[in-house]
Amino acid sequence: MDIHKNTEVSPTAIDHAQNPRNSGPLPAFNGHARITGPCGDTMEFWVMVRGSTLQKVSFTTDGCGYSQACGSMATCLAEGKILEEAAIIEQQNILDALGGLPEDHEHCALLVANTLRAACESYIRNMVQGCQGDRSKTGKTCSTCSDESCSASKRKQGESDEDFVDRQKLENRLCRIRRKIVVLSGKGGVGKSTVAVNLAVALVMDGWNVGLLDADIHGPSVPTMLGLEGEKAQSGDDEILPIEIGGLKCMSLGFFLPNPDQAVIWRGPMKMGALKQFLKDVAWGDLDYLIVDSPPGTGDEPLSICQLLGTVDGAVIVTTPQRVAEVDVRKAISFCRALGVPVIGVVENMSGFACPHCGEVTSVFRSGAGRRIAEDMDVPYLGSIPMDPKVAEASDAGQPFIHSYAASPTAGIIQEIIRPIEDLIEQQQEK
Repeated sequence: MDIHKNTEVSPTAIDHAQNPRNSGPLPAFNGHARITGPCGDTMEFWVMVRGSTLQKVSFTTDGCGYSQACGSMATCLAEGKILEEAAIIEQQNILDALGGLPEDHEHCALLVANTLRAACESYIRNMVQGCQGDRSKTGKTCSTCSDESCSASKRKQGESDEDFVDRQKLENRLCRIRRKIVVLSGKGGVGKSTVAVNLAVALVMDGWNVGLLDADIHGPSVPTMLGLEGEKAQSGDDEILPIEIGGLKCMSLGFFLPNPDQAVIWRGPMKMGALKQFLKDVAWGDLDYLIVDSPPGTGDEPLSICQLLGTVDGAVIVTTPQRVAEVDVRKAISFCRALGVPVIGVVENMSGFACPHCGEVTSVFRSGAGRRIAEDMDVPYLGSIPMDPKVAEASDAGQPFIHSYAASPTAGIIQEIIRPIEDLIEQQQEK
């Protein structure tokens, strides 16, 4: 519905949609961000900071009237504020200032808040680094890199020409990925893929360049969760092109199957070859994050993925409250420790039932397994996600829950879980 024709929308929101303030690029700026949300709308912000104050703020968007209204209001809220205050303007602040929006358009305010924050962070980064540019781009290739200590430049003893070129190509791809995170579970059916997809989408919404690798050979579910069923991977210039949606680059075996019902009946070597190809031959480009949705358990595929990635920045372990899942997730933590993979933390999924009407969470199974595991195994506890019917609805519809229901209590919980993951990885990168 057009915002101008929606009688339920406040006059303030309609006014900002019809007469957007501060629209268009600034002729001079020292902070800038451009984010495409999972819905396909692109939001762009420019800021001019003098001293510690945002003297000027502007925006553009190719989105709907609701996006226009949110962008316009955000510039009014931010202009004249000190940098720290502008950077913490949140989705709810924008919605409150507009007098609210229909639930299916509240995500517009989230995209705006994330883009404004990214523009403020861009200013800080530019001042620290003394230059402007995309934070993720390394510009490195094995043919131009001058790092003589890099393992890709050295042939291993007994390594054939073919194997050396193959390994160099893999390491050249990985060199352009700043952070690699695997999402693991000790067993299937705990919602690991749901966590991986929403983590990747949340990072995109925060302004990062993100790739999502569905490493589950026998049960690829990422295409379904992102509404990409029927999409087919294409090749170009001796590489595989990832499927892109809303700024997120995706790869899954599901993009190669003739139909989603076809079973993949492969032994270990074929699976290892496919996983290696997904890392070596896919045109991931320059990424801030690569999120890997790993198969359940601690067998061939998770082991192969961690070995192929070389250095893994961290693992997120997903469990449910049941005792049987608790036992298996301890094995997943031990698996990470055996491979030298840092455990970012444990997420307890399906922890209670969130009422679709009032949002109250009622315990169905016993809760607290995730926290107990974290305490016993001395790893961080990231939080508990309740069972919410809207999560299943969003996944079945191919719409990331954290985007489609951004203002819901459950989405807020997921965002609180994801924020420490970003902070921890950033701290590790700074060391």
